[in-house]
Amino acid sequence: MTYPYELQKLPFDYAALEPSLSRKTMEFHHDKHFQTYVNNLNDALAGENKLQKLSLEDLLANLDQVPQSIAAAVRNNGGGVYNHRFYFEALTAPHTVVPSEYMTKELVRAFGSVEQFAEQFKKAASAQFGSGWAWLVVEQGGHLKIVNTANQDTPLKDRMTPLLTIDVWEHAYYLDYQNRRADYINQYMEIVHWSVVEKRLRDYYIGNMGDMCCRCHG
Repeated sequence: MTYPYELQKLPFDYAALEPSLSRKTMEFHHDKHFQTYVNNLNDALAGENKLQKLSLEDLLANLDQVPQSIAAAVRNNGGGVYNHRFYFEALTAPHTVVPSEYMTKELVRAFGSVEQFAEQFKKAASAQFGSGWAWLVVEQGGHLKIVNTANQDTPLKDRMTPLLTIDVWEHAYYLDYQNRRADYINQYMEIVHWSVVEKRLRDYYIGNMGDMCCRCHG
C-alpha cells in the first residue's frame, strides 16, 4: 500500500461474521471508521513527495523520519489504516477455519498448546487499558510473542512482524457487546482466519530465514 491510500473492500460479506460480529458493526467499523483513517492519512501526506513513495509498512517503521509537523497525524492515521487492514484480512465466518498441523506446531512451540496461546492472547486483549490492540507477532530471530499496542500504534516500530491482531477499540464491538469486551474477545477467537495467519508466518520465514524455514518449519 502506497499513497494515495484507498479503502480496501472487506474480503467477505458484511454479514459473514454473524453472530460473532453483526452486519451493522462491519458497516460502521469498515465503511466509517476505517475510511476516516484513510482520508486523514492522505490529507497528512499531501505534498510530502518523499514520504508518498514509501510503503505504509516502511512509513510506520520509520516514523522518526516524518516531519514533526505531521508526525502525530501520520502515526495515528497511518496506524489506523495498517491495523484495520490487517485486522479485517484475517477474519472469516465463525467456526470455519482452525489452525493447521503446521500452525499448531508453531503455537505449541511458543506457548505450550493452542489453548494456552488462546488464553494468553485473550488475557492481553482484556488487559489493554483504553483503546488499542493485542497482537501475535514474530520477533527478530523467529520467536512468536504476544504484545499490546495503545491507540493506533503498531509493532512495526519495534521491528516485530505482525501475524494476528484484535481491535479492542470500543468501535470494534460496542454495537454488539456494549461494555462486555470479554464476550467480544471470546467470539473473536471463533472468527480468526488461521490460513491467513499461517501464510503471514510462512512469508516471514521465507523472507527472513531463507532455507531454515524448509529445514526447521516444514
